[in-house]
Amino acid sequence: MEPRITALGDRALIIELADRIGDEAPSRIHQVCSWLSDARLPGVTELVPAATTVTVFYDPVALKETGAPKHDLAGWLSSRLTERLARLPEATALPPGRLIEIPVCYGGDFGPDLDSIATRAKRSPEAVVELHSGGEYVVLQLGFAPGFPYLHGLPEALRFPRLETPRTRVPAGSVAIANRQSCVYPSEIPGGWHVLGRTPLRLFQPDRKPPALLGPGDRVKFRPISPEEFDRWEDAS
Repeated sequence: MEPRITALGDRALIIELADRIGDEAPSRIHQVCSWLSDARLPGVTELVPAATTVTVFYDPVALKETGAPKHDLAGWLSSRLTERLARLPEATALPPGRLIEIPVCYGGDFGPDLDSIATRAKRSPEAVVELHSGGEYVVLQLGFAPGFPYLHGLPEALRFPRLETPRTRVPAGSVAIANRQSCVYPSEIPGGWHVLGRTPLRLFQPDRKPPALLGPGDRVKFRPISPEEFDRWEDAS
């Protein structure tokens, strides 16, 4: 689809690059974000990639200093973005994002929804674990809670709607699925995704730089571990 640019308040523009999340959308989103970042557009303060969009935040004062008309800063910046997007190649090779391995203890108290998902998928719990951990995921965006990653790449056989009644407390590190995506809960928060397991890794630590373990464009590989290995990870952290 052709990019669509709309205003988000008086300090940001949203560039829509896809109508839905698909296999090609993540790479296109990060391609555009990287390309615009390298362009260093005057007045632009931040670029935020999401599942189908890139949000461009700007400083109105800095834009005015570049000669942008005071009465239409958003329109002026929108036209500049449109010009640059028109020159963006259809395909540009980008270096792959970091590959992060996440150890997961599946089932039991760690994954209370594994058996129900196995029943719905008409597979054994072991087969569900193999499916979920067998592929590679791409971080589309962080949202909902600090460090919460939306992971694209869930096998079609595991795509089910969210829980009808969300849980009021989901433990930190819970690895879950819903619809077309997987996720990892970075802290204990409410949630309605199906929990298959839990990782001992800490996805968000305020005193870490950067505080979030994962970032947009990173790749994720889940590795099944035993409860004993989970305990060793926790003891070492």
